Amino acid sequence: MKYLALASAVAVLSAQPGVAADMTRGVSDTDIKIGTVTDLSGVAAVLGTTNVNGWRMAFEEQNAKGGINGRKIRYIVEDHQYQVPKAVQATNKLLNSDQVFATVGNGGTPMVLAMLAILKDKETPAVFPFTAARILYQPYSRLNFAQYPSFYDQGRTMANYFHMQGRKMLCALYNDNDLGHEVLEGINDELAALKLTLTASAADKPTDTDFSATVAKLYDAKCDVILMGTVVKDTNLILAATHQLGWKVDIVGVSSSSDNAVAQVPGNANDGYFSVNPFIFAYPDDPRPAVHAFAADYKKRYGADPTSSAEVGYSAAQMTILGLQNAGRDLTTDSFIKGLEQIKDFHDIFGSPPMTFSAGNHHGTTSMFLTQVKDGKWVQAVAEPIGY
Repeated sequence: MKYLALASAVAVLSAQPGVAADMTRGVSDTDIKIGTVTDLSGVAAVLGTTNVNGWRMAFEEQNAKGGINGRKIRYIVEDHQYQVPKAVQATNKLLNSDQVFATVGNGGTPMVLAMLAILKDKETPAVFPFTAARILYQPYSRLNFAQYPSFYDQGRTMANYFHMQGRKMLCALYNDNDLGHEVLEGINDELAALKLTLTASAADKPTDTDFSATVAKLYDAKCDVILMGTVVKDTNLILAATHQLGWKVDIVGVSSSSDNAVAQVPGNANDGYFSVNPFIFAYPDDPRPAVHAFAADYKKRYGADPTSSAEVGYSAAQMTILGLQNAGRDLTTDSFIKGLEQIKDFHDIFGSPPMTFSAGNHHGTTSMFLTQVKDGKWVQAVAEPIGY
């Protein structure tokens, strides 16, 4: 893990001397400082920005109700532009300058992996990062809480499902980073269990803009399904390249590609694209009163309809608030961890799988669904959760 080594080195060099890992750091009589480091202006900004909106909305709602056990949440957000060095720098700012009590919703797999070493060194919880990286719960860490099935599990699940649907020429296209490599590891492990191998594979940089040669390579390999470990921007470019080639092939990605920015391209061009997903997006016209109220309030605050990323952030913030409430007035790192561990069968307003945590399990759920873009919307492709 080269990013973990980099993070550790930078943490040692940049940490301010004399600042102890105080369990009550960031907690005053009136405030709780909570921070997020995510992408607000880079290749995954469409995800990071709306996810932060969900977190912020939930915190502001709670503050309007009087806060948590007599304290208001002060929410501090930093932009890493989907760059590891900037994530390390921003994390040190939150810890050493802003003195946050905990971090939540940190975004981007390579960036989160680099941040974890710094957070561990400062005994700072990493709560519900906006990534499905397996390292969040394997190996177990008392400081880390995960919201999703891992990218590894998602990779195994989509390989298993499409093989069982009769696909024999399975191919992979993935980010050349920690996210993509974890997805690829899951795909390869599942195919090995099935006594199969990938027909072809290709890696891309998240900043790549031309995928014509990559798609042509997979086309020449006669792939009958493409399993992807990508994010939103490159997913759209890859799908556009397949359309330009006139190639109608099943393409399925992981949860990092499941966003309205993929579903709502002009002319419903991405209809048919699949994603394995731990949540089902609830659209603003959903008849459930709580969802309707959320969507209306979100649009009033931010001038646009909520995205799936916003719903994920809002749901995670609700669990964080519940953990803080459970911790009581005597708020420490230990009491917060125990407060989160008391959460059992948490159901959000959007119909996501129930979340449960315990002293030995900080991974909320392993359930996932197969979703698909139809008429510019994400819908369930099969009724029951899938796995491997």
